[in-house]
Amino acid sequence: MPLTYRAAVLHAPQTPLAIETVAAAPLGPSDVLVRIKAAGLCHTDLEVIEGGLVYPMPIVLGHEAAGIVEDVGREAKGVRKGDHVVLSWNPHCGHCFYCDRSLPILCEGYLAEGPKARAFDGAAKARLADGRELGNLMFLGAFGEYCIVADQQAVPVPKDLPFEEACLIGCGIMTGVGAALNVAHIGPGDTALVIGCGAVGLAAVQGARLAGAETILATDLDDAKLALARTMGATHTVNARTSDVVEAARALTGGRGADVVLESAGSPIAFRTTVEAVRPGGEVIWLGKIDVTKDVSFRWGALMAEKRIRRVSYGGARPARDFPFLARAALAGRLDLKGLISRRIALEEINAGFAALKAGETIRSVVLF
Repeated sequence: MPLTYRAAVLHAPQTPLAIETVAAAPLGPSDVLVRIKAAGLCHTDLEVIEGGLVYPMPIVLGHEAAGIVEDVGREAKGVRKGDHVVLSWNPHCGHCFYCDRSLPILCEGYLAEGPKARAFDGAAKARLADGRELGNLMFLGAFGEYCIVADQQAVPVPKDLPFEEACLIGCGIMTGVGAALNVAHIGPGDTALVIGCGAVGLAAVQGARLAGAETILATDLDDAKLALARTMGATHTVNARTSDVVEAARALTGGRGADVVLESAGSPIAFRTTVEAVRPGGEVIWLGKIDVTKDVSFRWGALMAEKRIRRVSYGGARPARDFPFLARAALAGRLDLKGLISRRIALEEINAGFAALKAGETIRSVVLF
């Protein structure tokens, strides 16, 4: 008999997720069956729900999760039954043009298969009760009691890290902290500006602190988020609704501007602000995103003076290396994961959780199983 479990299924954009009983497919040779213990609600999931990101339906969303390995395929490597794992949404082949250039986020197989809402091997890993194949978001589909992934996607972490904290490593923390540690060139004494204090931005604040930045200026439109940023390492904060962010950055740096700007707000204004607020020769890291069909305009002069601009999607992730490091940092008290959790909810409350995310009421809601 196939394994059956509950999952939150999206049948069409602009409709509520439905909690349904689904059936798991048999494990492939390199597959890993994970019993999900915690999964975070991310803006990317919300984009699919609202129709901004188009995927085949029906589909199980959820791409930020942690759990326990229940079973492994006969050829699965690097993971064993009973391991506590954080799941990665970026499987990669390891030998294509981009993987050979150390850019797994651009893996040709990953980019080709992702829009199909299938597993990395091209197969569907679950079915609805009526027999229809069920898609999964970003090779995971973690809003369910179980999830089948490729072995490289299940990364063991220390068992004493709570699942509700561990799950955040799989997306928001990896993106923000990774951008500061793996991608940006932040050194002791530097000034870092973080624009947007959602989950990714607050992770970037912490990453800048871990990288040794002396001054960390955080900006947002919400004073409560700015207060939280201070607890996570921001030395200065400014509300962009009432103050000029560029002037604030220059005031802290003798008129030069920030050494590094990490943007996570995802708005045209934020993107324009980055290049105005960074110093000559400084570095801009874009983490946020907007509708891919929309234009963003810049003052041409703001792009001059040897400024370096880079778009980053997953914080330069090397999950097998980075996830355990981040977990150990959390256990050592150097990385605050618990402070990012606004609400802990049951699977049946997931639609209310996304409504709160859309309203800006939460940093992260976490579904606990």
